[in-house]
Amino acid sequence: MRAVVVQDGELSVAEVPLPVPGPGQIRLRVTRAGICGSDLHVRVHADASADVAAEVGYPDFMRPKHRVVMGHEFTGVVDEYGPDTRRRWRKGQAIVALPLIRHGDDVHMIGLSEHAPGAYAEYMLVAEDAAMPVPAGVPADLAALTEPLAVALHAVHRGAVTRRDTAVVIGCGPIGLAVILMLKALGVRRVVATDLVEGRRELARRCGADVVTGEPWAGLTKPITEIYGTGLDALHRLRQVPGLPWWQAVRAARRFSGGPVVFECVGVPGVIEDIVTHAPIRSRVVVVGVCMEPDTFRPTMASNKEIDLRFAFCYDPAEFHETLQMIARRRIDPRPLLTGVVTLEQLGDAFDRLRKPGKHAKILVDPGNG
Repeated sequence: MRAVVVQDGELSVAEVPLPVPGPGQIRLRVTRAGICGSDLHVRVHADASADVAAEVGYPDFMRPKHRVVMGHEFTGVVDEYGPDTRRRWRKGQAIVALPLIRHGDDVHMIGLSEHAPGAYAEYMLVAEDAAMPVPAGVPADLAALTEPLAVALHAVHRGAVTRRDTAVVIGCGPIGLAVILMLKALGVRRVVATDLVEGRRELARRCGADVVTGEPWAGLTKPITEIYGTGLDALHRLRQVPGLPWWQAVRAARRFSGGPVVFECVGVPGVIEDIVTHAPIRSRVVVVGVCMEPDTFRPTMASNKEIDLRFAFCYDPAEFHETLQMIARRRIDPRPLLTGVVTLEQLGDAFDRLRKPGKHAKILVDPGNG
């Protein structure tokens, strides 16, 4: 079968053996695969990613010398079952799956290990228990977006965002746009989006951002003396009321004293420091962008402003399932994310285009075309 193989940062179309499903596995005929920002990073920073993965207990993350078929965002149709499967779905049924698979006693990350070839291929293997049927009426182009949208849903959950919160999305690449889509689908009333690239700002508008700006903090930040002054004025008024337990009123006001929820979706050094410096007091900051280099920020600034700094990675199976159902029920419309479909032969060019921020957000691969 045909597949795109990466080795030493180079992508090439190659003939590779047709995978044979093992115990508990399904072979899929891939219908669509998404190009993830992680794929762009790992192509050139594989060792850095592999070192971190090894430190947290996964020693088989891809390295430059490995020959790897990437692609962990995908949908396909059931082609063949392996032994010890329940054969839950008919052949030809469209499914999506978590990008994890077990080989013997080892668990591998699909598309990010030479032991688990991914979706930039005509066929691939998935775990039956990790697979979910695509509801009727959901086209392959949208089903393939389940994985990146699940990342966004998890990030929104990590931010504990409510409808009355203001959400600020820094960076309108594919993951930032997915976060905007999720925030609006969950009813967040005010979403502010910012990006340096006009094409991405336009995509943010199409994804439902209420405010698209180059200056996200306008109207949100106040000098610390003004905040202290407001507090003293309120305390003065409260203490003018005889018998009023003013401390209870102050305690109740805490619920409304937080700043916005900020989503860092850029992933380059210096962005966290910039957010910590400029975000309003008591902001919750969710780091979603994948920064592959060491970075610094000033803890004393974060402490003075009581900034909550959280990091988001991946999703859980329930969030993956919830995302698929949101797509099927049209609670979320991810079509603005889609900016192109390419063949396996065009994949290398698509990688190059996505590394230059512009009009593109999510480019899908159709392995059966060409």
